[in-house]
Amino acid sequence: MSSGELGVDSLVKDYVAERRANRVIDGISFSIESGHLYSLLGPSGCGKTTTLRCVAGLEQADKGTITLGADVLCRPGVHVPPERRDIGMVFQSYAIWPHMTVFENAAFPLRVTRPRVRADEVRRRVESALALVRLDGLGGRMATQLSGGQQQRLALARALVREPRVLLLDEPLSNLDAKLRDQMRGEVRELQQRLGITTLFVTHDQAEALSMSDRVAVMGDGRIAQEGTPTEIYQRPQTKYVADFVGKVNLVDATVVEWTSSDTVALAMLGERIAAPCPGGVAAGEQVLLSIRPEEVRTHRDRPDLPNLIEGVVQRVEFLGDMCECTVLAGGQRLLVRHSPWQRPEVGQTIFVELRRESCTVLSEQHGIATGRPS
Repeated sequence: MSSGELGVDSLVKDYVAERRANRVIDGISFSIESGHLYSLLGPSGCGKTTTLRCVAGLEQADKGTITLGADVLCRPGVHVPPERRDIGMVFQSYAIWPHMTVFENAAFPLRVTRPRVRADEVRRRVESALALVRLDGLGGRMATQLSGGQQQRLALARALVREPRVLLLDEPLSNLDAKLRDQMRGEVRELQQRLGITTLFVTHDQAEALSMSDRVAVMGDGRIAQEGTPTEIYQRPQTKYVADFVGKVNLVDATVVEWTSSDTVALAMLGERIAAPCPGGVAAGEQVLLSIRPEEVRTHRDRPDLPNLIEGVVQRVEFLGDMCECTVLAGGQRLLVRHSPWQRPEVGQTIFVELRRESCTVLSEQHGIATGRPS
């Protein structure tokens, strides 16, 4: 195992309340390759922050093992304290000391570490860390005089000043406004790649996880529901929970009619017959879900000579600047469709919705998933 590879195996964490154990982390396992950014994505209460705190050593796991390279950080009978784990951490609140200068905030981890760091080495490391996050020249300013984005950079500099093997990020962008958040996620990702530092990132924001990560684990109820690359998570969800949580999606009840080829079935849905790729083992008559993203749905004003067409009526049109979002009533169910703003239909207009085979994912609780997308 490389020195920067982080491993979590069969991790369990219970909180006891009113004499009852509440399982917050339920046996999760994952590994992060050295130099990669790995995101835990999920709603509040799913266990993602508790997992990160166990990795940091701020919480003691009840079961399981955490390793960093060849070093064991946690296992039954072993709990290495946070200050000896060679990690840097950025909290959601930044935890900036308001009575300290920018320089002293960044230097704080070096001031309290043992053995003591020489003054000249402290200055070298702090100036280097501040330069990394583009705060060089601001060391003498009070931390309260920084903007929100600058405070976020200062928190990063303080986490990096010890030159840790692993960086832990606990929703570090959530306190920023939308435009600055978009800017900072690019900056954080660029810095992480430039330093080549192994990073565990916790977020509830899908755009952050999908845009910044090498791999993403979607969490729910203390477990990992699905792990994969951002493309796999978004385009090939394995469960209804993942499809519904990550981005907007159309989930349509369907019945398998028959197999039409080795990897394709005919589905009865929305009053029409639709061809879609399907998991092996699915039988005629089985109830499944068809998942398709709104941007993958195509519409036509006149009926074209194409498969997988459903007639519908436009119920709502919403202009969102860079796109137009439409609600179409088809077969008694509402479908969400995203268009170029220059091609938006009119409310009340009859259109033909095309659900292309290669854009469809069939979800079966018994047999898993299948999709026509290339790997």
